[in-house]
Amino acid sequence: MKLGVVVGSVVASQKDPSFEGVKLLLVQPVDENREKLGSPVVACDGAQAGYGDLVAFEGGREAALVLSDWFNPSDATVVAILDSVNVEEYTG
Repeated sequence: MKLGVVVGSVVASQKDPSFEGVKLLLVQPVDENREKLGSPVVACDGAQAGYGDLVAFEGGREAALVLSDWFNPSDATVVAILDSVNVEEYTG
C-alpha cells in the first residue's frame, strides 16, 4: 500500500463498463511526512474519500480486487481514509 492525498477528481465522458458508478480521484502520492512523491495518479475510489483526505491506495492487480467487478483495468484504488500516520524509529 501507498500513502496519498486526494487533490482532485476526474470526470470521464467515456469509461470501461466495469467502472460504471465508480468515482475517479486524483491522488498525489506522499511519504509519511506528507511530502510529495512523484506525479499524481488517477485512482478508483473504494473508500468514499474526498478532497484533502489522507488515504491508503493500492496499485497493480490488487487495485482491481477492491471493486465489485474484479475484471477491470484499474491501476490504483483508494482502500482506506487515514486519520494519521505514526512512524517510530526501528532500533532492531
